[in-house]
Amino acid sequence: MRRFFFLLVFLLAVIPSPGRNRIRVACIGDSVTYGYGIEDRENDSYPSQLQKLLGSSYEVRNFGHNGATLLSHGHRPYITLPEFGEALEYKADIVVIHLGLNDTDPRNWPNYSEEFIPDYRALIDTLRTANPDAEVWICRMTPIMHGHHRFLSGTRDWHAQEQKAIEQVAEGAGAGLIDLYTPLFCRPDLFADNLHPDEEGAGIMARTVYQAVTGDFGGLSLSPMYTDNMVIQRGEPICFSGMSDRGDKVNVRFAGRKLSSVSGSDGRWRVEFPAMPAGGPYKLEISAGKTSFQFGNVWVGEVWLCAGQSNMEFKLSGCSTASEDIEEAPKQERLHLFNMKENWLTYDCVWPESALDSVNRLQYLTPQGWRMSDSSSASDFSAIGYHFGRTLADSLGCHVGLINCSVGGSTTESWVDPDILRWEYPQVLYNWAQGDFGQAWARGRALKNIEAASNPLQRHPYQPGYLFDAGIRLLDRWNIRGVLWYQGESNAHNIETHADLFRLMVKGFRRYWNPGPAIQVIQLSGIGTRPSWPSFRDSQRRLAESMDNVGLTVCSDLGHPVDVHPRNKKPVGERSAACVLNRVYGYGNVTPSGPVYKGFDVEGTCLRLHFDYAEGMSVTGGFEIAGQDGIYHPAVAVVDGDAILLRSDDVSSPCAVRYGWTPDPVGADLRNAAGYPASTFRDEHFK
Repeated sequence: MRRFFFLLVFLLAVIPSPGRNRIRVACIGDSVTYGYGIEDRENDSYPSQLQKLLGSSYEVRNFGHNGATLLSHGHRPYITLPEFGEALEYKADIVVIHLGLNDTDPRNWPNYSEEFIPDYRALIDTLRTANPDAEVWICRMTPIMHGHHRFLSGTRDWHAQEQKAIEQVAEGAGAGLIDLYTPLFCRPDLFADNLHPDEEGAGIMARTVYQAVTGDFGGLSLSPMYTDNMVIQRGEPICFSGMSDRGDKVNVRFAGRKLSSVSGSDGRWRVEFPAMPAGGPYKLEISAGKTSFQFGNVWVGEVWLCAGQSNMEFKLSGCSTASEDIEEAPKQERLHLFNMKENWLTYDCVWPESALDSVNRLQYLTPQGWRMSDSSSASDFSAIGYHFGRTLADSLGCHVGLINCSVGGSTTESWVDPDILRWEYPQVLYNWAQGDFGQAWARGRALKNIEAASNPLQRHPYQPGYLFDAGIRLLDRWNIRGVLWYQGESNAHNIETHADLFRLMVKGFRRYWNPGPAIQVIQLSGIGTRPSWPSFRDSQRRLAESMDNVGLTVCSDLGHPVDVHPRNKKPVGERSAACVLNRVYGYGNVTPSGPVYKGFDVEGTCLRLHFDYAEGMSVTGGFEIAGQDGIYHPAVAVVDGDAILLRSDDVSSPCAVRYGWTPDPVGADLRNAAGYPASTFRDEHFK
């Protein structure tokens, strides 16, 4: 009995009891902190989940109040509520403040925005009066999703203005800053009312606050891009980055040099080596404390992303030259392949609940790691990407790394940075599965895949912005030279909208990778069953000509009368490489394309068309001209140096021309001496 008594005394001494020797944490906020909309908020609100993460050494109290504003002149000032008095009396050791969402109300921000920073500072100063030693953290607000009823009438803009003000407050007040926006912005499925995160969202908040408060980020970790056989972009500063616990010293050894970094308050660390020429193999070692990662066969060379939809995804094993290509693949010793595999294909089927849940968590693609080209890795890789990379490696004489991130049927809007869509094209975000931005078949396929979903906000790879979050962000800003892009089949019905979205997609890529990558677009091929494709191909041509550092690969002659997936992929990859070698790498002796239309002059009853890359032009048909009536008639074409003369007995005063203006331009064959075809084009000078 006496032994039991002493054991009990010992346990009472070492195990913290409620309110004694425990670190007090006060969670101050509005309805999101309170846990509004969460069925069991007592256990599942973010402060409750934070308590479970922190354990018995901490005591977490929830001082959230529905509808509270930070502004003292707001419609429900937090400083006037009983929770504020209770928080002061609690004298917390750690204070976490998440306020501001209700200040976006039109009753508040338009009238009192100038008072936001002073009011926030006053709140912090008052809390520090209660406990001068308190550690204060303030939060970048959780997102307000585009479905909120005031999103476009002010909330979006005011929310962004408040976020900047909150960052100023943190710096001026010497408070820590916790970013609750970024980890939740990519999870709209967790916001049933577009404002309040559900239980899972509260869990994300809790983990984010836990990491900030404790500095525990799970130790040293790296993105999936770090594996043996990796290729690092030459000629650019070489950056290695990752996560580690706050304050960890991270050592990086590469190419005979060592650099160190200390992980910051957000757990992030980064080192930058000077740019290097192509070379290798090197070893890379990254370590922090007792944890170490080592990678071999690392090369510095050229890196390209191959992205788009099914024609980019189309495997080498399925193309018309598969047997010889796969046999040759092991000989491509300079070619490295990084595949990102779809976990569920977007076929005409209903996905199981496990797939739906994973898609919502952005777990649609699985990086396969860097592999050297061999019969197995090449067979499963993009056929166009493989031949593009093989040609580059042979011509450049350096190692080339290709990253394949392509999804069959994916829409252009799914690859656009969702933050850009919120600000520059929000209309595409609404009712995406029933709208008419993507083609009807793509929307129908998506609805079929998610038919069994219980969450009305279920996500899908075709959803606007999804593949940027679930695919592009997985690359962790890995330096690349450019993007080889083959997409458009799912947007070819709406040419003008596609042009807007394509520009935004490129803008997003170039904002994500700074400096921005070169873009090489593969134009849609020929097919007899898609009436809109001539106009779409011409739009792709005009887009490439109007944008900086965007090239065009023409392959309308390599299509199929009825199959949207032609199997002759080898020349598509080779033509793309030729264009890139010329315009990106400066190989002036390489012809980048077929004849490129530049304009026309009227010469009596004829049109004289001018072209670049016109050496050795030949033509066998495909031209039509029209007069002011806009009726097109077949034209006789005669090559005259770097020009072509067109005439038709049916058009006495021509003022318009078009070439290859059929879905499958059979009989339209304008080429140069390199054997490359000209693009579909149209040029009209009607009065």
